[in-house]
Amino acid sequence: MKENKQIEIHTPLIRVRGIETEGCRQFLGIPYARAGRFRYAQMIEEYENAIDASSFGSSCPQYRQFFPQLDNPERLFYHREFREGLSFRYEEDCLNLDIYTPADAVNCPVAVFIHGGGFNSGSNEEEPFRGYELAKRGIITVFVNYRVGIFGYLTHEEIYREYGRDGNFGLDDQRTALRWVKKFISSFGGDPDNITLFGQSAGAISIQYLCLDHGNTGLFRRVFMMSGAGLFPKFALPRKAEDTREYWLQLMEKAGCSCLEELRHLDVKNLLTAAQEMKKERKDTLYCTMPVIDGVLLKKPVGELIGDPVRTPCMISFTGSDMYAPLMAYIGCQYGRRNDAYICFFDREAPGDDNGAFHSCELRYIFGRLAQSWRPYTERDEEISRQLMDYFAAFAKTGDPNGEDRPYWQPCRNGRLRVLRITEKQTAPGRVPCLKLCLNMIRKGNPKA
Repeated sequence: MKENKQIEIHTPLIRVRGIETEGCRQFLGIPYARAGRFRYAQMIEEYENAIDASSFGSSCPQYRQFFPQLDNPERLFYHREFREGLSFRYEEDCLNLDIYTPADAVNCPVAVFIHGGGFNSGSNEEEPFRGYELAKRGIITVFVNYRVGIFGYLTHEEIYREYGRDGNFGLDDQRTALRWVKKFISSFGGDPDNITLFGQSAGAISIQYLCLDHGNTGLFRRVFMMSGAGLFPKFALPRKAEDTREYWLQLMEKAGCSCLEELRHLDVKNLLTAAQEMKKERKDTLYCTMPVIDGVLLKKPVGELIGDPVRTPCMISFTGSDMYAPLMAYIGCQYGRRNDAYICFFDREAPGDDNGAFHSCELRYIFGRLAQSWRPYTERDEEISRQLMDYFAAFAKTGDPNGEDRPYWQPCRNGRLRVLRITEKQTAPGRVPCLKLCLNMIRKGNPKA
């Protein structure tokens, strides 16, 4: 391991100090926007002073900041997978991004990653969100921090009166970050006309929503959605902003706030405590703390928009033991067939326990971070990781993931389903064995079949 070297670059936009190690430059915690609480972000276009980008920026305040003891076994599982041993800083001034570039980057393809977390948690600092291995393949990777939970998705009629819309602060942050990258990534050696947007879970769902807005045309050229692509059941689709306001009014009452202005100045811990109490009292918390139909970012119900997305080359993946695995397979394949996507079924069961190919397991592979895990990964896992990174790097460069050193990946064509299946033994064309019922659903186009 080579020692880290402090570097400083001077560009027309910014003077920034970062770190170079093993042929990769990293610039961490660069602010891309400013936003007051429950206000829409304003992109930063000028920087008065040099930026020290040698350490991670702040993450959005979230439940685990004050209530780690409330984490259920599932969350403790993910803590061990991606957070154990790391130290996080939580502040509302959290709109920052991390950039990883080849040391000699010139007009490189750019990949912008949106993390998951159920729209209620998550951070760029989590393992395995590092861009070292993709930099070796000539890709600049950008990781975006954005607002989550109450800070990202509160709705209120006063916000609507002020802005003509309400809710979707987190989704708007992502779009603002994309605009920043589009405008300024050339200062870091990136090609602003060759941007691939990729993400996992809630990050993938966010990407699909961004693809439904033709106002985003030109911000990105391609997308890769992991465990989050497809038209979800009606109960899980975004609601109208005004239909979620009652939830937030109840939260305000619980927090002791009579108006939005009081809520804007409430102590963060008290605010998150009220949100935590709401989880105990209402079963619809998840569906009130996620994107809404706001008339701007989501102009109409998703079902009405889904047939006319922003047309971009698309990769889709889901895992063998994914969250609601048969449903994830069905909606992913349905969406992929409609959009001539490259579909990957990641069915390599993670070694070390009996959790199988769990939701998020592919993240360590796509970023080449197997060695940083406690799991006893094998040579086959290393091979899978190399293949996935090579597939993705080629896709980010050209829109075609294929190359001579890996199995050929066929895209869907004319509604015909094609799937690349990754297992412990091989990477090859295959089927999705989430019961024959799932395949019947796909063939018939009927989720109730």
